[in-house]
Amino acid sequence: MEKLSASFLRSYQPASGLAVGKATEHLPERVLQFGEGNFLRAFVDSMIHQLNQHNLFNGRVVVVQPIAEGLAGQLNEQNGLYTLLLRGLQGGKITEHKEIIAAVSRGLNPYTQWEEVLQCAENPSTEFIVSNTTEAGIVFDPADKFTHTPPVSFPGKLTAYLYRRYTHFQGDPAKGLIMLPCELIDRNGDNLKSAVLRLAAAWNRPAAFSQWVENCNTFANTLVDRVVTGYPRDEAQELQRQFGYIDELMDTGEIFHLWVIEGPQALSERLPFHKIGLDVIWTNDMTPYRTRKVRILNGAHTSSVPAAFLYGLETVQEMMEHPVTGKFIRQIMQDEILPSLEFSGLDKKMLNEFSASVVERFENPFIKHYLLSILLNSSSKFKARVLPSILEYAKIKGTLPKRLVFSLSALLFVYKDGVIDGTSMKARRPAGEFIMKDDLPVLQFMAERWSAFDGSSAGAAKLAKEILANEAIWGENLNRIAGLTEMTGHYLHLLNTRGMQKTIAGLIR
Repeated sequence: MEKLSASFLRSYQPASGLAVGKATEHLPERVLQFGEGNFLRAFVDSMIHQLNQHNLFNGRVVVVQPIAEGLAGQLNEQNGLYTLLLRGLQGGKITEHKEIIAAVSRGLNPYTQWEEVLQCAENPSTEFIVSNTTEAGIVFDPADKFTHTPPVSFPGKLTAYLYRRYTHFQGDPAKGLIMLPCELIDRNGDNLKSAVLRLAAAWNRPAAFSQWVENCNTFANTLVDRVVTGYPRDEAQELQRQFGYIDELMDTGEIFHLWVIEGPQALSERLPFHKIGLDVIWTNDMTPYRTRKVRILNGAHTSSVPAAFLYGLETVQEMMEHPVTGKFIRQIMQDEILPSLEFSGLDKKMLNEFSASVVERFENPFIKHYLLSILLNSSSKFKARVLPSILEYAKIKGTLPKRLVFSLSALLFVYKDGVIDGTSMKARRPAGEFIMKDDLPVLQFMAERWSAFDGSSAGAAKLAKEILANEAIWGENLNRIAGLTEMTGHYLHLLNTRGMQKTIAGLIR
């Protein structure tokens, strides 16, 4: 079989169900993208492809790989083309969409082609910068240098790129760009802008350049949401046989998508995703959407996974299909998380619809999401995602949400019998040993407290009090919350004496 490429497509007869759009080689390069990984190709690039197919954007993406080892070479071999499979449940029915994406013009390796990256800054057609350089990508690195080819950090590369554009166009205000960072950190645009301005000062760039960055460029805060599962290794051979070509960049993800962009509404006309029905929201305040995602989607995950894992299950799909744990997570969402958002200012209809979509996403048979991987760094996740729901529910209802409090006890029980092994913890559940990963001080603290546990009801109460008092983990002393210490200790005692399966059965209706 031939490899997917522009020349191959000219004579290709599409396989059944595979969408092949019109050619885009003639379109100008309007987007520079730092990141060539699975997520951006299944998210931003596929959306731009859809706009191009409707003649609503008419531009392509230049992709810059952020690290020395990347996919730029493979992208160029395939002329920027790749196959995207989006699969999941919609309205309870399995839905699949297969399409060849043709939004990428070329890939660049900044470690061998830095001058070519900078030359992109001289292109008057460029309007947007997109990035996904991991959560650690947006940082100010005081050791980074303007003279590095390229600068080490992503903000360093962007600062040098913007400086080339500033000098080439002689500070023209109309040549400012729109930055759309997709890194999963809060206020990603604000953080990126701060890093760029700090580097500009550290590198002694002219004050007029910093003013141009500040006043003529837009650094939008964004929230992105789509599970992207990447190259379908187990299915690749069969899929390539069906399609009739080799595609080393094939990408897979879920149907669901959400992109919230905090920026001027007028910019939505320059990226008119709303005109083709994509769930892209331009807003002057992304806080409600972030709250919705963190409390419902992430909160449901974090609060249900410890119990399901200790129950003996391995994946999210197993958890959703199980007659006990499936009820447990649905009742957590409906009876405790959603009521905790009653006075959040969020529209109830929107919350219910989002909650229903979350259930379908968790049930997606095409995504194998392991519970143990979700348990990674659970203590910090619980603090951000679940604890606010417990506090708000108690404030609104005057009582504690029993399932969410139980989820806290289940999380603490995961560390029981754990032994520190390097920077991880060897722990046990009835189904066998496993490796628990969290911040080392958290693991050491949990191991120390559990080692003193005597197995009694009083011992469980004492253990709960000691753990909930750790402000370094929770951000406050949780013993101040009326009834929380007693309820947590009670559930710890039940888990220790009756086990997970019997204890959780008593919490569902």
